[in-house]
Amino acid sequence: MPRPSLPYISLVCVGLALASLTVRGQEVLDGIAAVVNSEVVTFSQVRELVGPKEKQARDTLKGNDLVEKIKEIRLSAINDLIDRTLIIQEFKTKGFTIPDYFIDDRIQSIIKDEFGGDRQAFLRTLAAQGYTLEKFRDFQRDMIVVQEMRKQALKGTNTVSDVKVNEYYKEHAEEYSTPEQVKLRMIAIRGVDNDSRRKMIEEIRQKIVGGAEFGDLARMYSEDSTQETYGDWGWIDKKKLNESLTKIAFALKPGEMSQVIELGGSYYLLFCEAKKAASTKPLKDVHDEIEKALLQTERQQQQQDWLQKLRRKAYIKMY
Repeated sequence: MPRPSLPYISLVCVGLALASLTVRGQEVLDGIAAVVNSEVVTFSQVRELVGPKEKQARDTLKGNDLVEKIKEIRLSAINDLIDRTLIIQEFKTKGFTIPDYFIDDRIQSIIKDEFGGDRQAFLRTLAAQGYTLEKFRDFQRDMIVVQEMRKQALKGTNTVSDVKVNEYYKEHAEEYSTPEQVKLRMIAIRGVDNDSRRKMIEEIRQKIVGGAEFGDLARMYSEDSTQETYGDWGWIDKKKLNESLTKIAFALKPGEMSQVIELGGSYYLLFCEAKKAASTKPLKDVHDEIEKALLQTERQQQQQDWLQKLRRKAYIKMY
C-alpha cells in the first residue's frame, strides 16, 4: 500500500487536532480564544479547525463578504471547541474512563488502514508534523469520549410515532407529489415578425407532417438553446414555459404537434412525445424515509438540548 502523500498527511493531522480540547503545557502560548470552566480553547486550535473552510472562503469571496464569512467560520469553530471541551469535562465529572486497550485498538486500526501496517512510517509522520505518540493518544482518547458521550445523550431516541409521521406527510404533501408533465420538443424561429419567417416555419411543419423527424428539423433550423439536442426540452411541468406556450403544450396528446404559434415576433412548433399525469407517493412508500428524517431531527434537537444544559451550568468566556 503506498504511503500517504504529504498533503494527505497534513489533512490527517488537522483531523487529529480537531479533537484537542484541552491545553497541555506550551499550547497556551499562542493565546486564549475562550475559557471553559478551568480550561482554555486556544487560537491555534481554532486555526487548525477553520483552515480548509477559510481557504475556500478566500478563494470565492472578497471584501466585506469575506470578512463576515471569516467571522462566521471562526465563531462556529470556537463554539464547537467549547462544546467538545464541555463534553470531556462532563465525562470526567461522572467518573467515566476509557480503557487503554480501546486507544491501542484505535491506533492499530489507523496504522493498518492509513499506513499499510507500517508503524515506523506512522511514527515518522507524527514526528514530521510535530506530534508525539502521547499527544496522539490523547487526541484519540478525546475523540472516543466525545463519540460515546453523544451516544449516551441519545439513549431512548430510536423510534418516531406513526402519528408524527402521518402529520409530517400531510403537512409536506408537495414534497411527495409530482405535477403533470409533458415530454416536449420545440422548434423556435426567432427574429422580426415577417412573412418569410412565418413561411419558413410553415414549410418545416409540412415536412414533419409529411414524415420528417421533428428532432432532425429542430437540429437543422431551431434558434433556441435546445438546437444541439434536437429541440429536446425533456420532461417539463407547467412552470417551465410562459403561460401561452404552456397552455398549448399541455393540451397536446402524445405524438401530436401544435399548429404554428406566433408569440412576441417569433414562431414556434411544439411536439408532445409523452405525458405523465400528476401523482402523489402513498404514505406506505415514504413512511420509512419520513421516519428516518424525523428521527434525525429529534436526535439533533436532543443533542442541542443536552449541550445547552452543559453550557448553562458552566463558566464560559469568549475572547
